[in-house]
Order: sequence, then structure tokens, then C-alpha cells
Amino acid sequence: MKTAFVFSGQGAQYLGMGKEFYDTYASARAIFDQASEALDLDLAEICFNDEKKIHLTPYTQPAILTVSHAIAAVMGEEGIHPDCSAGLSLGEYSALVASGGIGFKEAVRLVHKRGSLMEEAVPDGEGKMAAVIGLDAEAVESICTSVTENNYVTVANYNTPSQLVLSGTAEGVEQAMKLAEERGAKRVVELNVSGPFHSQLLEPAAQEFSEVLSQQTFNPLTIPVYSNVTASAYPDSGAISHLLTEQMTSSVRFEQMIRIMAEDGVERFIEVGPGKTLKSFIKAIDKSFKPSNVEKPSQLNKLLEKSSG
Repeated sequence: MKTAFVFSGQGAQYLGMGKEFYDTYASARAIFDQASEALDLDLAEICFNDEKKIHLTPYTQPAILTVSHAIAAVMGEEGIHPDCSAGLSLGEYSALVASGGIGFKEAVRLVHKRGSLMEEAVPDGEGKMAAVIGLDAEAVESICTSVTENNYVTVANYNTPSQLVLSGTAEGVEQAMKLAEERGAKRVVELNVSGPFHSQLLEPAAQEFSEVLSQQTFNPLTIPVYSNVTASAYPDSGAISHLLTEQMTSSVRFEQMIRIMAEDGVERFIEVGPGKTLKSFIKAIDKSFKPSNVEKPSQLNKLLEKSSG
């Protein structure tokens, strides 16, 4: 059965994430140690005990990457390997690590830098993000077009056919939220994030990050990795630097990416990392998909029982 690992993005973090894997598997602890060494800080302490830092973007991003990679490594030891991988925004880095395209320690440093640049890109209060539930892409795009005549707003995420995320100036997002409600959205929810991610407002941060990526060595991909920007598989590792730069300012085409993966023969989607948001997105994209998620050893054991059964 062709299996895809799909890796969690920012927003999935919570205090204690990954602790059961850390306590149970020496290989998971070793991965936490590598991440701590790469950043010269105690990542296990942040993940398990630091209620403040776990929600600060420069720490959140390496923390989620570390938890996701530790779980994927244990799954590999237990004989569950991906045939391809993808992730939501930050999760694409975990997907590239799973493919061998980026070394784990290098990825930890990259996402720490990425998180810092994203956090600093737009002054506090000047940008916002909001989720729109119950309108299709065409309706939300049309709202963005009408608002952007005066205040910039764009679609940051195509999560499911009826859940999209807005990003832009504070005024632009507020106007778009009102319009979405007027046009029949079931719910419109402002997101608790530190900036207008996946929008052109992050262009200065993307330019700076591009410089960082240009100094990085990337390796050949051992399995296909699907890009948030194009929704298709990376052509080769030569595209990594360009696509990760683009990803900061471009829409995350998660729904389109999952559909293309299914067209390419994926039959089993496993969300790897904290939370189960992507599992719920995949179910909403197509009810015939039966995704699972692994964030605790008990879920891995269930998956192993199914595989052996």
C-alpha cells in the first residue's frame, strides 16, 4: 500500500508533545539531543515544560520539527516507511528531512532562523490571519479581490474545499472577515499567530531567508516530496532553495497537494507529529480517504497491529 507521511505545521504545538516517545525510545531522545545541540538550548525542556517558549515562533518551529522527526524515526525502526512525504507549511521541512533532502540538524537551524524572520517581518498589530469555514475557494478569492482594492488580503491556505485561511493587513483581514460572514460563511475565526504568514507582507523576510538557503547544501531526495507552493512533487533537490523561499509568501495548497498525491497512487495517509489537524483536513478533502495520525506510541502500536493483521 503506497504510504504518505504528512507532517504537522505550526499551530499543532502543545506542552508535553512528544514526551511519551521521548520517555519510551532511546532513538527519540537522541533526536531531541541533536536538536538541542544544533541550537544550543534544551529542546526537551521547551517541549515539555516551557508554556511560553513553546508558542514563540522561533522555538515552536524547531520544536514541532524535532517531535515529528523523532516519531518518524521510531516508525522507521518499527518498519513503517513512507513512499512519499509532504507537510503543512513548516511540516514541509520535516518531509524534506524524511526524504534525506535536508540533514536534520541543518533543518533545525533553518526553521529556527525562519521562525525568527517570520516573527520580525511585520510590526505587531499590523497583520492578521483568519480561518473562513463554509465558503468555497471561489467565494473567498472573490472577497480577497474586492477588499484588496483598498487593503491587502490574500488566501494563505487552501486547507479543505470549505476551509480557507486569510492573511494580510489587519484592516484587510477584518474587512474580509465581515464580508465572509455577510456572504454566508458558517464561521470566521481570527487566528492567534504572530504575523500575516504566507502573504506578500513577508517578502522582506523571504529575501533574507533566501540568502540563508543559498548557503545550504541539499541532498538528492530518496522519496518524492510534495511542495505547498506547486502542490506537485519537487522535480529534484535543486528546487528546494527556491520553493522554500517562495513558500514564505505563497499560498499553501494543501487540498490540491493531497488530491495530486492520491492521483499519484497514495492509498494511505499518516499524519506524523503533534495534533490531528491534517488528518481532519484529509478526511474533509475526500471522505473515501481513511487517514490516521501518530503523535503517541499507542497510535503507532495500533498502526502496527493493523499492518500485521
